[in-house]
Amino acid sequence: MLRRSWILAAGLLCALGLPAAHAEAVAPDAFVRTLSNDVIDAVKADKAIQAGDVGRIRALVDAKVMPHVNFQRMTAMSVGPQWRSASPEQQKRMLEEFKTLMVNTYSGALTQVKDQSVAVKPLRGGAGDGDLVVRTEVRGKGEPIQLDYRLEKAGDDWKIYDVNVGGFWIVEAYKGQFAKDLSTGGLDALITRLAEKNKSTASPKN
Repeated sequence: MLRRSWILAAGLLCALGLPAAHAEAVAPDAFVRTLSNDVIDAVKADKAIQAGDVGRIRALVDAKVMPHVNFQRMTAMSVGPQWRSASPEQQKRMLEEFKTLMVNTYSGALTQVKDQSVAVKPLRGGAGDGDLVVRTEVRGKGEPIQLDYRLEKAGDDWKIYDVNVGGFWIVEAYKGQFAKDLSTGGLDALITRLAEKNKSTASPKN
């Protein structure tokens, strides 16, 4: 599970490491390849991340990941139909807690990055498609792990809105986890549960 957790964490980090100021028209597979290598190298070189410093990991997420993720779409898809009827304040709180959940859940796994590398598979469909999947494998010790990205075109840039780890899309996985709270108490109940979980798992290094 730890290895899979790292892959998912890396999926949210590695595919998205280029600062927005450097964005330019680029093929989606090249986008994933370049950014994967950049961020894996950054994680390997950062002793604070290797030591489990969640603050450093959060800074990496905020600086390099969030500008290149359609995080609102990812959150809305994970919540499902109740997202459309949520108030702006509820949506804001859900976005904040969902982001914190993902960082807290996978921050420890990022410290396990050692000798992994990412191989991008041949692109299916045209690079000019506005919504597509880029397939990769994470290779290191043991069997390679499937890691795929759902991308959408955003001007000359690409944004990720879902990640597939070993055959499981994370949006669908979170949607299943969230369904119980949503069915019993609505979005407020889900936000409250996530906030409690985030508080209980917060690192003292935060």
